[in-house]
Amino acid sequence: MPSSGNVYKDLGFKDAEAMLAKARIVAEIVRIISARGLRRTAAAKILALSQPGISALVNGHFQS
Repeated sequence: MPSSGNVYKDLGFKDAEAMLAKARIVAEIVRIISARGLRRTAAAKILALSQPGISALVNGHFQS
């Protein structure tokens, strides 16, 4: 079966569009952190998150 372009939809998640949107936002945040050469503690301060929160994002744990 061909992909729909949304892996979450292909896997049958009800909130597939929201999950894909979150994944795209997180991917862009991670790209910017990397491009700026930021450590996770600096990124956390800029984004007003905890360092473990940044680590969770970078590791793909952002679904809630």
